[in-house]
Amino acid sequence: MTFQALENFPLLMYILAAKTLILCLAFAGVKMYQSKKIEEKLKREREEKLKAEAEKKDE
Repeated sequence: MTFQALENFPLLMYILAAKTLILCLAFAGVKMYQSKKIEEKLKREREEKLKAEAEKKDE
């Protein structure tokens, strides 16, 4: 019984490695998406702030 489980051990390790790789890539993708989203938001806020400062100087 135990011997049969050990026959599939390499296959199980490949499956575990593939699952781990997929999860890591998924988390990395989400992190990149979030950082780009935050960066765009900060850029818009900076532009609005500069625009507001320029309008105050014009007045």
